[in-house]
Amino acid sequence: MRTAEEALAYALTFPETYRDAPFHDDNWQLVRFSPNRKTFLLVYEKDGRIQLNVKADPEKAFFWRRIYASVLPGYHQNKDHWNTIILDGCVPDDEVKRMIAESYDLVSNSPSRRIYEAVRRIPYGKVATYAQIAELAGDRKMARAVGNALHRNPDPESIPCFRVVNAQGKLSGSFAFGGEDVQQRLLENEGIEVKDHTVDLSRYQWNPASGEE
Repeated sequence: MRTAEEALAYALTFPETYRDAPFHDDNWQLVRFSPNRKTFLLVYEKDGRIQLNVKADPEKAFFWRRIYASVLPGYHQNKDHWNTIILDGCVPDDEVKRMIAESYDLVSNSPSRRIYEAVRRIPYGKVATYAQIAELAGDRKMARAVGNALHRNPDPESIPCFRVVNAQGKLSGSFAFGGEDVQQRLLENEGIEVKDHTVDLSRYQWNPASGEE
């Protein structure tokens, strides 16, 4: 990702977002979450390079700065809660997208955020279905949204999307986890038996009502 339009186009794929230019300066473009009009992305050119400002949890803000030299404290914004990303090619596209997604989730009470919170609750050695996660996130009918959210998981290390299976216990396609049989291997590492690309829900399905987390 190297251009302003690429960043803006990606941010506008999130629900209920719109583009704004409130400063009467075309160099500054914002993307906001429409229900509360909060900004989660600022795009501008500075020193000849396209830069992005994104909101971040303070701990994650400093994490990104340690990892990438092209991620700096937020330009003209609260340094604890905002980062600036310089689009100079040093930060991989998927990481830029992850930071934009995290910013969106922070300003919105989004379905994605509720989905990720639900998935984090699935215990080690258990699985949950898409419909089950949708219900925990507030709407059992948005099972498809669960799949979409998990495919762009912003933090795979703490959001164990590999523990989510379909209503028959079948695993996802290989593309969802970066390679063939990756989901199966991750589940088997937790002691879950997988046969014919399927998990026995009668044995391994998580029951939140049991208090098991």
